[in-house]
Amino acid sequence: MLNSITSWSTLTALLSIHRVIAVPLSQVPLAGGILAGTDRNISAELFTDLEELSRIVDISYCVGTTGIQKPFLCASRCQDFEGFELVTTWETGPLLSDSCGYLVIDHTPPHPRIIAAFRGTYSIANTIVDLSTIPQEYVPYPGGDGEDTKDSDLPGILLKPGRVFSRDVDPKKSECTNCTVHAGFMTSWRHTRPHVVPHLDELVKLYPNYQLSLVGHSLGGAVAALAALDFQARGWKPQVTTFGEPRIGNDRLTQYLDKAFPSNYQNGQSEMYRRVTHIDDPVPLLPLSEWGYRMHAGEVFISKPDLSPELEDLWFCNGDADPNCIAGGQSTHDEASGDTDMSVELDSLKDWLKAGKDFLTVPARFRIWQLFFAHRDYFWRLGLCVPYTDTEKRY
Repeated sequence: MLNSITSWSTLTALLSIHRVIAVPLSQVPLAGGILAGTDRNISAELFTDLEELSRIVDISYCVGTTGIQKPFLCASRCQDFEGFELVTTWETGPLLSDSCGYLVIDHTPPHPRIIAAFRGTYSIANTIVDLSTIPQEYVPYPGGDGEDTKDSDLPGILLKPGRVFSRDVDPKKSECTNCTVHAGFMTSWRHTRPHVVPHLDELVKLYPNYQLSLVGHSLGGAVAALAALDFQARGWKPQVTTFGEPRIGNDRLTQYLDKAFPSNYQNGQSEMYRRVTHIDDPVPLLPLSEWGYRMHAGEVFISKPDLSPELEDLWFCNGDADPNCIAGGQSTHDEASGDTDMSVELDSLKDWLKAGKDFLTVPARFRIWQLFFAHRDYFWRLGLCVPYTDTEKRY
């Protein structure tokens, strides 16, 4: 992450992001952050499930670095999951439109699973800048023009004008009128599909009683969302969990996804789509709503800024943009100090960096760094692929 922040132009863009997208540097839920004890609190069972899934998606950051080996070995948390059997890993490239991840079979009773984990990007800095300052083209959803030739290599894929359908997909269920999707995210899913669908097609037939589970962090969450729509149309009924997922498309696509994965939280129990967000994380608010992008429902909000969250720090959110969750924060920084003179902030930070100081010791007043940690911090600090000990805390 830190190595990617090498240009002053990037730093300038990062420090001005909270003005561009109205992302607070210290967000406080509008309800005062006190929803504990209500029927919106999640269950202990779901809390445990989400914490485990955060470790599972963290392992995906080993793909493209130290790697994951069979049966399920890596430099990170693979030792936590003795019942996992690695099927495959994939890495399509380093760009925004590329993807990394892995497929495993979890034979652990009483709830065996087939898990697809989608990795985010290592360059969190560039991701925030790209999604907040560079407009991205919309493409129709479901996509599929003649250029989508990679899918022709997949068994059962039919290319039609303006559509890509599998013979296993009901076109009526796949129809999404006037839906548009972020071009980079859709391209990433198209690049990923040939690495994933053939394996899953066999696995869901071989293990019909195993739950198909998708999990993704950051840009991997966006790819998981598009994969989920594809798999739902195939009748595979995936359970989806994303951490720090960005907005993937317009309001019509949001409605389509909400219909495919209806929200119905009761008694703090799990839903089929859990879109986990963390206070101060800017990525779920990107790309900009001014460009027509919208969030979808299924949100579970972590209200505690620092690691590690407790059960009372998480709650379910209503609808697509609950003001008590990621969509409705206000800045205590701005309230305390008024409008910040960004030129002063930039000059001060520039002087600090010119002095040759370590990035990790940047003074607390340069609170832009909270954006990076907020996006990394989902139960654990994600994206490191480093060894852990049994006694280590979640930071």
